[in-house]
Amino acid sequence: MSLGYAEKLSFIEDVGQVGMTEFFDSAHVLQDKIEQLAKLIQKSSHLVVFTGAGISTSCGIPDFRGPKGIWTLQNVDGLHLRSGIPREKLAELHGNSFMEACPTCGSEYLRDFEVETIGLKETSRRCSDKRCGAKLRDTVLDWEDALPPKEMNLAEKHCRMADVVLCLGTSLQITPACNLPLKSLSGGGKIVIVNLQKTPKDKKASLVIHGFVDKVIAGVMELLNMQIPPYIRIDLFQTILTQSLSSDKKFVNWTIRMASIHGLTAPLPFIKSVQVSFSDNQSYKEAILNTQPFLLKRRTVRTETFEIFLNLKFSDGCGCLSTQIKIPFNFQASNEGFKLDKNATFEKMRDAAIQDSSCGQNAVVERRTVLVPKSEITVHAIITNVKAFDCHSNNGDVKPRKEGMNGSETTRKRSKGRKRKMRYRE
Repeated sequence: MSLGYAEKLSFIEDVGQVGMTEFFDSAHVLQDKIEQLAKLIQKSSHLVVFTGAGISTSCGIPDFRGPKGIWTLQNVDGLHLRSGIPREKLAELHGNSFMEACPTCGSEYLRDFEVETIGLKETSRRCSDKRCGAKLRDTVLDWEDALPPKEMNLAEKHCRMADVVLCLGTSLQITPACNLPLKSLSGGGKIVIVNLQKTPKDKKASLVIHGFVDKVIAGVMELLNMQIPPYIRIDLFQTILTQSLSSDKKFVNWTIRMASIHGLTAPLPFIKSVQVSFSDNQSYKEAILNTQPFLLKRRTVRTETFEIFLNLKFSDGCGCLSTQIKIPFNFQASNEGFKLDKNATFEKMRDAAIQDSSCGQNAVVERRTVLVPKSEITVHAIITNVKAFDCHSNNGDVKPRKEGMNGSETTRKRSKGRKRKMRYRE
């Protein structure tokens, strides 16, 4: 969640109209409009989706203009990229609270923690490109910052080409971004607005839908016979096992540390605490690490071999409570480094998570060794959330009427021979 953004914005008096009244179409009207939208999308050859903070309310992030909205929380939460939308098909006009960018070479870095600054300021990290090394900057705009030309030009280009611009969860009040959907009109394009509040652009729209964005889109997806895939979140972290001999050569002084892949000082937001235990045949005292950095220092006999178990307790908001990883300890042995195909590993993990309808699966994706001091650095991937959207789970959810998109009969009750699409829960 992008909840720290509010405290970082500079003060401004005029933020436009807030606390706006919400309107809801009746169930019958809503269903009729959803079917109209589905037909528009089906016929569209160039669809542009223009989103606002209203698309994130189902995730618990307050919207911008609604009765309970917090105006200082805009649509910079990074959910678009997390959903799997390719970066080249996305223009983030107001930035991303979880993104840093290099002003010199243009490299972008998506983080698993919220960047500490806003307003295009320098952060505490540098570009990892050895040929560059410039100080990184955050990508989130403050009130006085102009929209980034690269993102704005891309958005304007595609709005001009669009035959349908679908506006989701935006009050369309702030210029110049709010005028982008209008660019489609000169080429004969149509505007559709899905929002709970009225907007200044409603009169320009071919269709205005007053309903929850996720319910509307779920209804459209079902009418188009498109399944909403489960969202599988994979996070990365590294364990660093450092060892050195004592002065009398009899003992090994060692440290185990859990750290972010983004740097030793970067936070690990998805881990609340770590319980460290050892093989059953060892009498070493267990330890609970409640604060970051998560590290433990111990001394053992040089010839001993054992296993270290790290029980990771996840932060609130993750899909499961904890998981465990195992690290072998053998000072005499020297493990060789390796690097697996990350995408292939992720795909196997996703398949396992979908099969089990649960999270907590983990795998090693990389290991490298350092000779002085002797260190073994292992990168772990872990599934911290499994979520699926079920448009039939709550009252008021959208269900198709008898006539489907292709004229085939669809009813609320499924035929005996038709299997229900598999759905998954957190």
